[in-house]
Amino acid sequence: MIFKMKKIYLVEYIWIDGKNPVQGLRSKSRCIELEDKFEKITINDFPLWNFDGSSTYQAKGGNSDLILQPVSFVIDPLEDNGDYLVMCEVLNHDSTPHISNMRSILSNIMAHKDLRDQDPWVGFEQEYTMFRNKLPLGWPDQGDPAPQGHYYCSIGADRAFGRNIVMQHAHACMKANIIYYGFNAEVMPGQWEFQTGYRGANNGESIDAMTICDHTYFARWLLYRIAENHGINISLDSKPMKGDWNGAGMHVNFSTKDMRQKDIGKETIDNAIELLSKKHAEHIKCYGSKLEERLTGLHETSSIDKFSYGDADRGCSIRIPRMTLIKGYGYLEDRRPGANAEPYKVAARLLATIAKIDIEIE
Repeated sequence: MIFKMKKIYLVEYIWIDGKNPVQGLRSKSRCIELEDKFEKITINDFPLWNFDGSSTYQAKGGNSDLILQPVSFVIDPLEDNGDYLVMCEVLNHDSTPHISNMRSILSNIMAHKDLRDQDPWVGFEQEYTMFRNKLPLGWPDQGDPAPQGHYYCSIGADRAFGRNIVMQHAHACMKANIIYYGFNAEVMPGQWEFQTGYRGANNGESIDAMTICDHTYFARWLLYRIAENHGINISLDSKPMKGDWNGAGMHVNFSTKDMRQKDIGKETIDNAIELLSKKHAEHIKCYGSKLEERLTGLHETSSIDKFSYGDADRGCSIRIPRMTLIKGYGYLEDRRPGANAEPYKVAARLLATIAKIDIEIE
């Protein structure tokens, strides 16, 4: 008789709550019997679970049980935590997607006939700000730090604040096999950025829009947890500090198969920009909270009221990267989304516009 080797693992179920206007991450842990090798485990090995939706802005107290449907998983890289991280969709009691479930909307759009052959890729540049005691790291108790100018991609204890957390986060993401591209210090002290998405690897890793959105949320969760261990709060506010300081965005690098083709790439990109220009207001609605504080036309942003595009121009709604211009094919960068934007919603809005899918995304 052959016995399957199984053991009990501690698993973290992660989902997105229903808070308005900015949805947040939630998670809870349970023990599950699983195969003893990662390669033998599938998403179907993680059972459905439930939670109290009345405590997450997703249900009323009299009928509060909502369902967690596991949809993707990675190894939990944190030594003080469990064994697996599982991303979940939130379902109603009848197994229909909850109104807060933006992932299901993205899934429906990706299945549309006009997108199936286009293999759309997205990559996110997630900016964030580290806070301690209501001030960003590196800020004096009284007054302001030195003006912007020497913090971006900086090195040194007098200008790069919080690197220990950033490095722990980077290594945790890599250990979890998250499709993590890199990181850099940003323009404002205490502000950093990490990126997810295509990184040129030929190892067969999935880089479809859904996977990158899932992995961006895994990376966000790990960032919060690591910072928690240091007593640091992570802010995704679009304008964390008022005044002459850069805000925080979540720029999106986007392409379709045709954009990546040598012979038709430039033409396809031009056509995509034309489509995006006609849906500017709809995109702004989906691109995060308090965008009006960030998209002012200053501090490397475009105006919230006007669509614009430009070659290598970080003051436009859409930037055409220099290497795309040189090669004549590649990707475009949508610089409008704020740091607190919902990745599934942003990707859904982009894909729907490019594929001319008529859908209202709130």
